Amino acid sequence: MLDLSASMLRGEKLAWAKGCLLALTEQFYRDRDHMAVIGFAGEQARWLQSPAKAGAFNAGWIAPLRGGGGTPIQPAVDAVEGALRRCPPGTRATVWLLTDGRFDPLPVRPEGVDRCCIIDFENDAVALGRCQRLAAMWCGEWVRAELFATAG
Repeated sequence: MLDLSASMLRGEKLAWAKGCLLALTEQFYRDRDHMAVIGFAGEQARWLQSPAKAGAFNAGWIAPLRGGGGTPIQPAVDAVEGALRRCPPGTRATVWLLTDGRFDPLPVRPEGVDRCCIIDFENDAVALGRCQRLAAMWCGEWVRAELFATAG
């Protein structure tokens, strides 16, 4: 799930998140894994990449992504849950959330997810710490974006 909201435009967070997304897609491709990408901004979430085996060349659809508007995290969570309901039984799913956490309320962990990783792009002067709280709520991993970038 990629946060494309207006708050991600401050401090080049969206450009940074797109770079992290590109690194993730490259890893999924190398691992011959499946992936899907949901972008959320304004009042809606939309599929940027439908669930499928990860492709080799992703920069072409990631680079032109633009941000703006609100942060509709709940429709993105709902889309993840809907996609997982259509998966065969026993499918293991990991959710990666790339966001600065500038949304309220914090959503409940998507049903049917085995693992969650929140990559935190919050670098604002006043830190809200919502990504860290969300990771705790979701029993997931919280990674500051600068640490993800150096680990990748």
